[in-house]
Amino acid sequence: MKLLRYGEVGSERPGLLDADGTIRDLSAHVADIGGTALHPESLDKLSKLDAKSLPAVSGKPRIGACVAGTGKFICIGLNYSDHAAETGATVPPEPIIFMKASSAIVGPDDDVLIPRGSVKTDWEVELGVVIGKTAKYVSEAEALDYVAGYCVSHDVSERAFQAERQGQWTKGKSCDTFGPIGPWLVTKDEVADPQNIKMWLTVNGKTMQNGSTKTMVYGVAYLVSYLSQFMSLHPGDIISTGTPPGVGLGMKPPVFLKAGDVVELGIEGLGQQKQTFKADA
Repeated sequence: MKLLRYGEVGSERPGLLDADGTIRDLSAHVADIGGTALHPESLDKLSKLDAKSLPAVSGKPRIGACVAGTGKFICIGLNYSDHAAETGATVPPEPIIFMKASSAIVGPDDDVLIPRGSVKTDWEVELGVVIGKTAKYVSEAEALDYVAGYCVSHDVSERAFQAERQGQWTKGKSCDTFGPIGPWLVTKDEVADPQNIKMWLTVNGKTMQNGSTKTMVYGVAYLVSYLSQFMSLHPGDIISTGTPPGVGLGMKPPVFLKAGDVVELGIEGLGQQKQTFKADA
């Protein structure tokens, strides 16, 4: 299934994308796409619905973030061997973990605001993993049982805030609008192998990233298991799993985003996003 949320900011409704690309309203069946609606039993019930019998949504509504009520937005740094190489970094012996504020989450096509004082706003297409049931101390072998599905995640970054302002990476990752998610949550049954998915990103029509999850250092199952050793993962939590090469920081010389730039990105089978970057007031 391709689950989504549509409507104006703060008033999103749950929906489903049918085989013909029509949005169908799920309000009669779930309150939102989040929390208990992501439990395996709930997803199983939704999968048995006749999509054509659900109310069709007219027009072209705004698409919101595909998950509601995310408690933790966990990101993995330097998780692609070829990305680590382009930045001159060494592949870490254990996953680098940092948090992105949940207040950064926006819809896939919402504008992204370049924060005041920013000089190095950068792009990163990433595979997002959405947790479906509480995971604590789970093994790698059982880890995917705790995954509800996958989505496109844009880990927008301000590199000066991230690396030149002392402390940890979080402040360069958590600016308002720096976490576009969606357009939809694709349930895991539709993703045959999360470690073999193509992904891409363009800036003003020019291809910057063209990679694959094949070059991940630490795969999805490993990451879910690893994180669950340190914290409980709850339904609706998102793991953004790292980016392939082609980020602005890795260019020679580096290239960063400015107001008016348009970034488009997508992941095979998971949809695509498009954002216009604007200066924050």
